[in-house]
Amino acid sequence: MRKPSNHSGKVERRKPKLSHGPYRELLSGVVGLIEQARLTAVRSVNIVLTSTYWLVGQRIVEHEQAGSERAAYGEELIKRLALDLTARLGRGFSERNIRQMRLFYLGWPNPQTVSAESAGSPIWQTLSAKSGSWPQFPLPWSHYVRLLSVADPKAREYYERDALLGGWSARQLDRQIASLAYQRTGIARSSAAKSDILPADAQVRDPFVLEFLNLKDEYSETELEDALIRSLEHFLLELGSDFAFVARQKRLRVGTEWYRVDLVLFHRRLRCLIIVDLKLGKFTHADAGQMNLYLNYAREHWTHPHENPPVGLILCSEKDVAVAHYALGNLSNQVLAREYHLNLPNEAELAARIDAARRLLLASPAR
Repeated sequence: MRKPSNHSGKVERRKPKLSHGPYRELLSGVVGLIEQARLTAVRSVNIVLTSTYWLVGQRIVEHEQAGSERAAYGEELIKRLALDLTARLGRGFSERNIRQMRLFYLGWPNPQTVSAESAGSPIWQTLSAKSGSWPQFPLPWSHYVRLLSVADPKAREYYERDALLGGWSARQLDRQIASLAYQRTGIARSSAAKSDILPADAQVRDPFVLEFLNLKDEYSETELEDALIRSLEHFLLELGSDFAFVARQKRLRVGTEWYRVDLVLFHRRLRCLIIVDLKLGKFTHADAGQMNLYLNYAREHWTHPHENPPVGLILCSEKDVAVAHYALGNLSNQVLAREYHLNLPNEAELAARIDAARRLLLASPAR
């Protein structure tokens, strides 16, 4: 008696028998090649789209500047252009998008250009040959749309540069702008040349905004440290693009006493260790003394010959500017006290806090 078939008439296709090791290597190589090609294609499309939108904005502005009568109906021009482009080319050409293209050209009037000879891709050569020179932008269009909302040219330049250096996503760029990272880092860093080595005080923001930790009103220093480690990527981004994680709860022995440093980081541009001490309450002079002890030990035992002396960073939930000024003044080591917030204030509130802190510093007799 024949057994019933489970295939319902379908013929099972068997995989050909191949040597397991060499075939897996071949498969992995082909998959990697295709994935890299797809990624390159996506990047190329983003570059071409961004450059095209800049050229569209250029055409609109040049059309408007050709005569006073054309500038008078600028808003009507945007509306009509949006309707006609949508009818011919489909989605992506709303009035808002067309207006952003115009603002994009006005905000970046002198971009880098790539010639047909220097461009390797056929599409670059074709477009460059038609337009003479092709504008080149390093970030995707979504990043420039977000940067358009930044009114201060220096702040916009700061965010654009750090987004490129740090490889920020559009969401990360949005968070940095929303939390006023430029204002919290200081204007000096924005105006400095790339070759300048800024002091640690200009490299570290104040205050820190750690809303991504999702901590409740009641929490311990251990819970704060654990939350920072769980969100290490976001924490390092909030610190800045040049910070790298080294260790947590690093032990050291001074005399007969054992101590533990909460976090040890490294700053690539400063070329030094950053010793981080986490505090729940207000900054006190005792915190400065303890940090000075950590730094003396780290300078003798943890610092390599080619590195600069370590820097201390005390993160506290509340900072008294006067106490910090006198407690940290004239120390042999550099210690920074920075306040952290567990919620993201609105722009007006955060700007008011920064302005109040600056006025207190300027009013200090020692300054």
